[in-house]
Amino acid sequence: MELDSFLGLLTPRGQEALAAAESAGDDPVAAVTRLRKTYDADLTSAALTQAGLRRRAAEKFGADARVMYFTPNGLEQATRREVADHRALRVPPGSRVADVCCGIGGDTLALARAGCVVEAVDADPLTAAVARANAEALGFGDRITVRTADAATVDPSGFDVLFADPARRTARGRTFDPMAYSPPWPLVLEMARAARAACLKVAPGIDYAFIPQGAEAEWVSYRGEVKEAAIWCGALAGGVGRRATMLPSGATLTPDPALGTAEHGPVGRFVHEPDGAAIRAHLVAEVADAVGGHLLDPRIAYITGDGPARTPWASRYEVHEMLPFSLKRLRAALRERGVGNVTIKKRGSAVDVDRLRKDLRLPGGKSAVVILTRIEERPFALICTPS
Repeated sequence: MELDSFLGLLTPRGQEALAAAESAGDDPVAAVTRLRKTYDADLTSAALTQAGLRRRAAEKFGADARVMYFTPNGLEQATRREVADHRALRVPPGSRVADVCCGIGGDTLALARAGCVVEAVDADPLTAAVARANAEALGFGDRITVRTADAATVDPSGFDVLFADPARRTARGRTFDPMAYSPPWPLVLEMARAARAACLKVAPGIDYAFIPQGAEAEWVSYRGEVKEAAIWCGALAGGVGRRATMLPSGATLTPDPALGTAEHGPVGRFVHEPDGAAIRAHLVAEVADAVGGHLLDPRIAYITGDGPARTPWASRYEVHEMLPFSLKRLRAALRERGVGNVTIKKRGSAVDVDRLRKDLRLPGGKSAVVILTRIEERPFALICTPS
């Protein structure tokens, strides 16, 4: 989408075209034919593209998506509203926030909803225009200003909080190397040091070596899926070093200084699979302590034990059988149990799950969970059911 095409959608005629596109139905050929009777090719394309993006965005933005604007990349990279709102609530209301690399404005909007006044910048003129349109569409024009600028031009010392979400894509696609972020990690840290307080959004898999001393790293999961990590600096650092947060419950887990490394031992009646945020935050020992369990293997985050304890920080499975992994033995064991529907989980296993599911060829009517893992370098399969 080009900038001129997007700006055309904001005109009265563009709004008419967008409304027509949203009611044009699911048949793309019929939709184009219908709109082309009234609008030119460029406006028709822009309106249909935007209508499709709004439908896709409902999963992340809920009802707000019906009036918001998006770009394909901007929607893909945007944080879902629940996660953005959780993070924004940590910033004191009334704070003046510099949101650099604001994207389409998902975090900008969350900060404004939390009572902050936000100056947002993005280096891409189209992206900045979309963020500005979203602020107006949702009624936050008095709390949000958006301009096209490079992040490096912003002086963080002039604000209460710096919010930075460096781009994690290059011309070759997504990057997991902070040195390849835009702006690169050293510049992001330099800006954070100049700020009274800062929140830096990063990929969940960030190497601990990139987390600055004295900061707090928080990993956030939503309905069991790790969504992102945030590094809190300066006045917003909580002093705990690491934190895991689960949404939508809002439960948090922090290190227990009294605990060391989790012990490991033989398989018990249950296996507990920790939430991904707890794993990323290196809080598996805290989860194991909560259920009175130990690790199956010292390097793999599966917890086992015989006790009845539960924790919201882990899914629990009852173990019915454990066997050294082989396709033939696993297939025979599952068929003997009448299993036809199998959920396969793995950690520390090189097995191709999709290929295994096809090769099992199970005719039964029962369900089971198969956990593939490694214990002391040997591959094992555990046949389980949720408990």
